[in-house]
Order: sequence, then structure tokens, then C-alpha cells
Amino acid sequence: MRHHHTSIKTADIFQAISFYEALGFDVTERFTAGITLGCWMNGAGTHIELMQVPEPNNIPDPFGDEHYVGYYHLSFYVENLETFLQDLVSKLGKVKLLLPPREQTIGDRTYLVAFIADHDGLPIEIMEKEIEN
Repeated sequence: MRHHHTSIKTADIFQAISFYEALGFDVTERFTAGITLGCWMNGAGTHIELMQVPEPNNIPDPFGDEHYVGYYHLSFYVENLETFLQDLVSKLGKVKLLLPPREQTIGDRTYLVAFIADHDGLPIEIMEKEIEN
């Protein structure tokens, strides 16, 4: 078994496409599914599917609600976190920062991590390579 794609529902597919293009994804196919717009995007060694919700409701807050259960975030690895975030701001104008860059130890490794949000508020973790101790 191997991962095929992650599907993300969005209130505005055109804003979502712009955001994920800024992360390095490319649209490979656009389609309709019933009354909604959708697309496939490839990047970062994976695939995502965006689906526009015709009448969106407010989403739960997976980052801020400590009782939230379900998919939590997407995570991407970058060579230089600070440069990546600066480039993202230059492409998008502004980026919602949920957690500023900080060191995080996972097992016996320490990474520099930050959390941002897409335009629908979905958390995205950006991780820099392992920090030498």
C-alpha cells in the first residue's frame, strides 16, 4: 500500500489553488463533481485534491481546539524554514502564522518547525531539517 492523495474541501477553490501553488504544487487536472469544482495538484512528492464546497460552514479549529479529534495537519519538509516563510509571504502577500518557528524535539531529533494556515484555516506544519545538537 502507498499514499495516493489527500483531499481538502475549500470555500474558494481559486484561493486554495493560489495558496498551494505558492507551496510548490501544480494543477494537473481540473474537473467538476456534481455541482462543485475540483482539481488535482501535484507537488512535494505527493498529490492533493481540492474540492470547493458550494455552501461552506465554519470548520472546526484543529490547531486551537485541544479536544479536536480527526485529521490534524499536513506537514512539509524544507531546507530553510525562514527563507521558505519569507518566500511564501512574498508570493501571497501575507501568511497566517499559527505557531512561529521554534525548536521541537521528536524522539532523539530536534527540528525547527512552524505552523501556518491555508485560507480556510487548515493547519500546515513546515519542518526544517534536523538541528545538530
